[in-house]
Amino acid sequence: MSREIIAPLDHTAYLRLALTEARKSPPKATNFCVGAVLVDEERNEVLATGYTLELPGNTHAEQCCLMKFAQTRGVSEDSVGDILPKSTVIYTTMEPCVFRLSGNAPCVDRIIQTQLGGHEGIRIVYLGVKEPEKFVGENEGRSKLQAAGVKSIHVPGLEDEILQVATAGHAKD
Repeated sequence: MSREIIAPLDHTAYLRLALTEARKSPPKATNFCVGAVLVDEERNEVLATGYTLELPGNTHAEQCCLMKFAQTRGVSEDSVGDILPKSTVIYTTMEPCVFRLSGNAPCVDRIIQTQLGGHEGIRIVYLGVKEPEKFVGENEGRSKLQAAGVKSIHVPGLEDEILQVATAGHAKD
């Protein structure tokens, strides 16, 4: 899979790549169309990409990234922290969820789980927008990440475009 080369630490370019993934999400009134990119920041290498509903089971973008990375390395998603490079970060168009109405594990918990067992795991989440309060009320994802030692850093400049893509398929107020 060929990709345009992204300069190291070009957060906007990586977020644009996540937005390209989000555009692949099937529009649905009950989901946000979100994209995510798992990156080895030290090597400036994309490890995996994902988007909402890419994989079976009402999957979210961050979940798809972690599942796909684990699958390509022959481990379970629960063990992905064992194999992530120490400088792994994730870019996501929208703040990771802290609660799932579907009963699936929230994306915040999946990110924090990468640190279990003394692993470095994902220590930085770069995000484009906070999750709108449409489905589960105020998202406390950033607070929970911070409490677990994971930085969440807002990358400004793409908010309007991200929200337009995220809400495709939603009824307009």
